[in-house]
Amino acid sequence: MEITSAEFVISNSRADMCPKTNLPEYAFIGRSNVGKSSLINMLTQRSKLAMTSSTPGKTLLINHFLVNKEWYLVDLPGYGYAQRGKKMMDKIKKMIEDYVLTREQMTCLFVLVDSRLSPQNNDLKFIEWLGENGIPFAIIFTKADKQSTSKTNRNVELYLKTLQEQWEELPPYFISSSEKKTGRDEILNYIESVNRSLSSQISDEG
Repeated sequence: MEITSAEFVISNSRADMCPKTNLPEYAFIGRSNVGKSSLINMLTQRSKLAMTSSTPGKTLLINHFLVNKEWYLVDLPGYGYAQRGKKMMDKIKKMIEDYVLTREQMTCLFVLVDSRLSPQNNDLKFIEWLGENGIPFAIIFTKADKQSTSKTNRNVELYLKTLQEQWEELPPYFISSSEKKTGRDEILNYIESVNRSLSSQISDEG
């Protein structure tokens, strides 16, 4: 997929205030400081589309970006950043849950995982919650450039092995580096293939 346009549309604190369109939405989420904004900027080739910061936990709203005027890229708040305080954590948890559970346009949720770390409990619990609610998702292992390829592969293998303890079928997954643009083509091609599948379904129904 070639990205010809990517533009910020709107930020919201509630799922029911998101754009009233039928376009498919691909949402991105992960623990704070997982490199989500950098990944979004890398995918769209817009260096300042999503706000990056050395301070984790800056995304506090549901942010919609229209890509190629055909689909939305949705930047969701990060989870698990304890320094926000319980009241803010609860508010963000509700915001995420409302969007993920009620937003019919959400076609796939990309869960970002730091490839440098062993499986983290809050990531695993979030993925388990997605499975319990039948939410379509894929995993993106980020920051692959921060260590050797063999270490990344070992960590990814361990992660998938941990998931297999509860999952009969593993979700799609991608290995990425925002610095080196690793995984960009694979992720965008996956989105394009899902969009094509949706279009053919609509044609068949018509």
